Amino acid sequence: MTVDSTALRRALTERICGGGARTDRAWCAAVGAVARELFVDTAVYRSGGGSWEPVRRADVSEEEWLGLVYSDTTWVTQVDGTSAADADGPVVGSPTSSSTLPSLVVRTLEVAGLQDGDKVLEIGTGTGYSTAILCHRLGEGNVTSVEFDAGLAASAAGHLRAAGYGPTLVNGDGLQGHQEGAEYDAVVATCAVRYIPRHWLWQLRDGGTITTALSGWILASGLIRLTLDDEGAATGRFEGDRISYMLARPHERPPRPMFHRLPGQSRASRVDPGLLQDWTGLFVAQLAAPSAEFWNSGNDGRVVLADVATGSQAWSDAGEVHQHGPLRLWDQVEDALLAWQGAGSPDQTAFGMTVTDETQTVWLGEPGGPNWQLPV
Repeated sequence: MTVDSTALRRALTERICGGGARTDRAWCAAVGAVARELFVDTAVYRSGGGSWEPVRRADVSEEEWLGLVYSDTTWVTQVDGTSAADADGPVVGSPTSSSTLPSLVVRTLEVAGLQDGDKVLEIGTGTGYSTAILCHRLGEGNVTSVEFDAGLAASAAGHLRAAGYGPTLVNGDGLQGHQEGAEYDAVVATCAVRYIPRHWLWQLRDGGTITTALSGWILASGLIRLTLDDEGAATGRFEGDRISYMLARPHERPPRPMFHRLPGQSRASRVDPGLLQDWTGLFVAQLAAPSAEFWNSGNDGRVVLADVATGSQAWSDAGEVHQHGPLRLWDQVEDALLAWQGAGSPDQTAFGMTVTDETQTVWLGEPGGPNWQLPV
């Protein structure tokens, strides 16, 4: 039985935009117009018990499938390169593509401040859903979208054709942008990056903007909109949203061996390691140790840091911190956390970023305040 999704789209739009939650109603109209079911193929993954379980459209009722599609949920569509449609059963691994929850798509585009007629470069086509939202608002002739994965790029092209949109689609490394379409009014990334690729700056017009999630190997993230000035520097402040996007594949963490504690120096910590349980505290730790990974080692607030580049380690235990290797990871993180606490432990809206061809700096308060260099 064919089920009309119009009412479901209307209900999704109300959930995202009801009560005056959005200032730009044009994005709400786009959510109501774009049929999301055209962009999720025939299966998605559902998380469960440490693995990813495929849910197939053919195995559920049409009402249940469309209810799933029109929930404000991120549906993982690919895990370590295997699509949900190709999975024989539950798989273990990391998500490598998804249909992002519509409210985050709308929030990101709202932060970007796009206006009618803007020419936009989207980084990460994915399923094509956010690309369709852009096309509905701006017109397909103003939208260029780049996808790294060839299979995903081909699938997204089919989805967009089925939905009636024909933007410029590119299969390639989105971190290189798309010079043939420059200059752009805006770059909008639907993936996270460890630093701002220079090609994005070079392909913007003066006064153009970059909207992206800044993340890293600790997997903390912050949403930011940067504006390019006529001297080639881009500056902006972070939003306060607790958002998460997958890292761009060229910025992903390299494979690492199992963690084993190695002997090192021990001392009392000057800050509570539990600060890394705080959303902004973890973001600060990532700024201080940009090539480290992080995980909890128990339910008692103990933490572990392991530097991918040097093998350095830091871990906490009963009020003490232990460090091994050429980098004193906890010293770096501790100094950053103390600077943050000294400023009153503000949320991410107190942080900003300045990007030039030579350096990329995240700062606290003002550009002259405490600051950290990104690993460009």
